[in-house]
Amino acid sequence: MEKFFKLKQNGTNVRTEIMAGITTFMTMAYILAVNPIILGGSGLDSYGIFLATALAAGIFTIAMGLFVNFPVALAPGMGLNAYFATTVVASKATGHPITPSMALAAVFVSGIIFFILTVTKVRQMLVVAVPDGLKHAITVGIGLFIAIIGLKNSGVLTISLDAFGREFPQGSYTALGGSETVIHLGDLTQPSVWLTIVGLFLIAVLMVLKVRGAILIGILLTTLIGAIPGVDAVDFGSLQGQSWIPDFSKLNFLDFNFADLLTTGLLAAIATFTFVELFDTFGTLVGTANRAGFLKNKEEGNKRIGKAMLVDSIAVSGGAMLGTSTMTAYVESTAGIAEGGRTGLTSSTTGVLFLLSLFLAPIALLVPTPATSAALIIVGVLMMQSVKEIDFSDLVIGIPAFLTIAFMPFTYNIANGISFGIVSYVLLAAVSSWFGRKKYSVHWLMWILFVLVIARYLFVGGE
Repeated sequence: MEKFFKLKQNGTNVRTEIMAGITTFMTMAYILAVNPIILGGSGLDSYGIFLATALAAGIFTIAMGLFVNFPVALAPGMGLNAYFATTVVASKATGHPITPSMALAAVFVSGIIFFILTVTKVRQMLVVAVPDGLKHAITVGIGLFIAIIGLKNSGVLTISLDAFGREFPQGSYTALGGSETVIHLGDLTQPSVWLTIVGLFLIAVLMVLKVRGAILIGILLTTLIGAIPGVDAVDFGSLQGQSWIPDFSKLNFLDFNFADLLTTGLLAAIATFTFVELFDTFGTLVGTANRAGFLKNKEEGNKRIGKAMLVDSIAVSGGAMLGTSTMTAYVESTAGIAEGGRTGLTSSTTGVLFLLSLFLAPIALLVPTPATSAALIIVGVLMMQSVKEIDFSDLVIGIPAFLTIAFMPFTYNIANGISFGIVSYVLLAAVSSWFGRKKYSVHWLMWILFVLVIARYLFVGGE
């Protein structure tokens, strides 16, 4: 393992990497329960979706570890799965009947497009083209993004269904009820909310005391507290009546229908899948690489991100072949990185756990949402540290950086944050260079992205 994963070179060891991998798995294992619920609403078999989710996450996360040596996990993306079920397939109500098989074909085609963009190194150019200030802003924005995931999933805060219903498919929603705010403090009488707060402070105290494995230990302690009678956050009843042997005959393998691929509805779907995944993955990989310290050596860091993008592009089509929506790099990977994960051994460990979850699904899902939510909030704190690297006194960088940071959590979408950051930076840099005193070098790819972003929002919309 030392030779293959270059552990000493990356300042880590086997124990740290395995604990980091377990931590990453525990913070994103919720997708095993959530994805079947969301995609099941599109007409796909829920158990088949569970199998596809575990298999795709396991296979391609291990591939990320073995072929890229990168501590990032892959799984079906939240948001895009809701778009798949509630917009693409639901579009049959508007006169364009699109079946789940057609939607899976659209995801498969978007993966082919990603592969072409990666092989031609267009995606890799993004890492060079985007200014350092925006890269740090992406890291900070993702930190706030995953913190709001933790806060929302735990019930510490609630968000209006009118504003974000499609983006938050799990949990309960709070209507506006005449209030002008869309983000509200949750119901503090609920045990799950207090369990999250307890877990948050447990992890925080352990980290302040510099205890190794603080996040993982905090998750386990919170789970034990959640099992106390009266709290009842751990559902032991889920162990009963569950099959421990996977039935792969239920897998929606190669369930494609390319018959009406050129219909307006599917072309728009392919465009949306491609655009959102392009920026989502770019933001996540840059943010996690930055947090892990890989971008200190820009040449080596950019090379590693390029390889990660290749695996990611294959994973999109591979996931569709198994029967699930768009695969993407998970921001929750930063939980493992915060635990010291620096190599592919971290992601390989996470991938193996996803494959084991095929046989141990009931146990894997015993960890309650408050435990993982507390970990995500803490990771958000750690990623905020990159804000000190942004020069807000230079408004050509400061304004785009702020928009990047703000739009990610407030719209619950990484791609929106990056899009507004790119557009504002290109405009302000151009104005300053043409009419101001300071000249800025804008990479030609930034101009292309500027046009594509504008076109995307004008013609495709904000899905």
